[in-house]
Amino acid sequence: MAAAAIRGARERARAELTEEIKREARRQLARDGAQRLSLRAVARELGMASSALYRYFPSRDDLLTALIVDAHTMLAETVERAVAVVPGAGGARVRWRVLCAAVRDWARARPHEYALLYGTPVPGYRAAEETVGPAARIPLALLGLLRGSAARPAQGPARPSPRSPSPLLSARLAQLVGQYAPELPQPVVARALVAWAQLCGMVGFELAGNLDGAVESADAFFACAVEQLADLLGLPEAPPAERG
Repeated sequence: MAAAAIRGARERARAELTEEIKREARRQLARDGAQRLSLRAVARELGMASSALYRYFPSRDDLLTALIVDAHTMLAETVERAVAVVPGAGGARVRWRVLCAAVRDWARARPHEYALLYGTPVPGYRAAEETVGPAARIPLALLGLLRGSAARPAQGPARPSPRSPSPLLSARLAQLVGQYAPELPQPVVARALVAWAQLCGMVGFELAGNLDGAVESADAFFACAVEQLADLLGLPEAPPAERG
């Protein structure tokens, strides 16, 4: 029993120090950017020897991976919570609006972590396998939203016929459909990829200040773009009581 208690205390202490390391790394990320993140600098700020910190994160890439997994998880949990409280009568278009707003709000609150996920790649870093699952959570939420609207006709502007994808893209889409959304038509999944890429890029564009001077209201621009993407996805118009 005593040995188990000692082991438990050590595990808690390790978990607490791991979180402290990541908090300091996030602080340096916000101050200096991901490209300048350094294990030695983190250790110095925490009053640790570099050799001690390496027992928690053997390399800068291991620390970056942990930060990326945490950021994807926090963003996904924020989005999932926001979408989950939308009343059932709201419909898929309202859920799409809420999903987009949650992504944007989180990114504006944590711009450096958003940039770590969807900004300029960190030179020399290759995404680790453990980032894949957390990164897929929001696209999977979008596919779930589309499943719920698949049987309802879109009421928005008529959508153009989809272009035929290249054989390479068609093969990859077939894999994605088979793995994640076998009940959805391939063109719907293709549109979901386009919408997700447009949303991430649009938020990043705003965070970088590229809308300054181009539009009078970033909020109005975002709302307009979200509706256009909803039309692309074929989402039915929201019931009148749910329209904002």
